[in-house]
Amino acid sequence: MLQQKKILIVEDEFKVATFINKGLLTQNISGEIAFTGLEAMQLFNKNQYDLVILDIGLPDMSGLDVCKHIRKNNCRVPIIMLTAMGSLGDKLSGFEVGTNDYMVKPFDFMELLVRIRSLLKHCSDVTEKEDIMLVSDLELDLNEKIARRSGKEIELTAREFSLLEYLMLNKGKVVSKVEIAKKVWDINFDTHTNFVEVYINYIRKKVDKGYSNKLIHTVVGMGYMLKQK
Repeated sequence: MLQQKKILIVEDEFKVATFINKGLLTQNISGEIAFTGLEAMQLFNKNQYDLVILDIGLPDMSGLDVCKHIRKNNCRVPIIMLTAMGSLGDKLSGFEVGTNDYMVKPFDFMELLVRIRSLLKHCSDVTEKEDIMLVSDLELDLNEKIARRSGKEIELTAREFSLLEYLMLNKGKVVSKVEIAKKVWDINFDTHTNFVEVYINYIRKKVDKGYSNKLIHTVVGMGYMLKQK
């Protein structure tokens, strides 16, 4: 059973918010509810949370904007987005601003609990890494959350940074789409979607474009590898 965890529930529907909160209490998890985006940001600025459950459709602003605010202040706290929409475009919008996982309404509480457990375990298992990661002339500063190539700063979203970090952690090793989806997004890979390729293309354009020494390589039928020549 999960112990001494605190979760921020951002949900404007009273019944849904209280349903989640009551379920968390049965697992000895403390929940705090925000019914608007503004209230959520104010609570997050004041308190520390182990995880955030965030509805995309809030009365005063989009949950995507709340997610952006959270990510500006905390790059690590897991965020589960609740949405009434399940298209690839909707999912990518959430991942782009730093969401770790998503659930489409209506959902089963036990499934939500499984995802909460998985994200909390993943975060607790993260070990201390070196502050600066280097592959060839590509540098990743884990403290400042900045990527540079040949000294030039590369603008990355939170999700792109996490993907590049995972590739650098596995430099010289082929990683499959399934591994990437699990380790970077913490979800099971759906073979009918192409979000992994989409994000690989995003960071490839930012990291390799204009350089003769390409670092991100596709291994046909197997996955991707980051390596220097």
